[in-house]
Amino acid sequence: MDRLTEMEAFAMVVDQGGFTDAARKMGISKSAVSKHVSSLESRLGARLLDRTTRKVAPTAIGLAYYDRARRLLVDAVEADALVAAMGDAPAGHLRVGTSGDIGSCLLVPMLGDFMDTHPGITIAIAPDDGQTERHDLCIRIGGAQEGLAVRRLAQTTRLLVASPGYFQHHGRPLAPDDLAAHRLLQRPPGGAVPPLALEDGRMCLDAAIAGLGIAWLPDFLCRTALETGLVEEAIPCHRPAPEPINAIHRPNVPKLEALLDYLGERLAA
Repeated sequence: MDRLTEMEAFAMVVDQGGFTDAARKMGISKSAVSKHVSSLESRLGARLLDRTTRKVAPTAIGLAYYDRARRLLVDAVEADALVAAMGDAPAGHLRVGTSGDIGSCLLVPMLGDFMDTHPGITIAIAPDDGQTERHDLCIRIGGAQEGLAVRRLAQTTRLLVASPGYFQHHGRPLAPDDLAAHRLLQRPPGGAVPPLALEDGRMCLDAAIAGLGIAWLPDFLCRTALETGLVEEAIPCHRPAPEPINAIHRPNVPKLEALLDYLGERLAA
C-alpha cells in the first residue's frame, strides 16, 4: 500500500476520533481505512491506536508518529500546490493560529482587502495552541520553532494600565516594586495568584476599565482605551523593551508569502 495513503488514513482517524468519520472525510469505506491503518502498523511493527468499543485514541508511540506524519502530509499537499501555483495567482486554504488579542485587534480588521485581492485563498483562524505544526502560520508575540521560518511583522510594548477610578481609590505606583501593594489582574512571575486572575487579554482590559485592578497588556490592545481616557498607564517611565510580533511559518509557500507580504506592509504602515 502507498505510504502517504496509510499516513493520511491514520492521521484522519486521529483527527476525527474514529474510523467511521475518517472514512466519511476521505470518501472511502470504513474497512479501507482500517486496512490502511493495519498495514501501517504492520510495516512499522508498532501499535499506533488503542481501539475500544467506545473510542479510538492514539498510543504514546502513535501520538509521536502523528505529529511527524501530519507534517509530512502537509508538506506533500504544499508541494503539489507549489507546482500548481507556478505562474498562477496564489490559491488554497490557510490555517492561521494566533491569540484572540492579535486576531481581533490586528489580523481580522485588515483581512478584507486581502480577501478581495486573493479570492482563491481561504483562511481559517484558530487559537494558537502552541502546536505550530498543526497550522500553516502562527502569529504570536516572540517565539520561534526549529525548522520553520520566522518573519517579523511588527512590534509591541506591554503596558501597565488601570482606570482613573482605580488610581483615585488605591493610589498610583511610582516604581515596579510598588506593584506588590496593588491589585494585579494577572499573576506576576513567581508571585501569588491575585484575588482576580485573568488570562484573556480583552477580559483583562474590560476588568481594568471597570476599576478592578492593574492589567499588563500589549499596546495594540489597550491603545484605544488609553486614547479615550478609559485607562491610564500606571508607570509610564518604566516601560519594558518592545517585543516582536512574529509570523512562524513554512517557507516558500506562495499563498503564505502573499498573506505575509500583505500583513507586513499593513502592520508596518
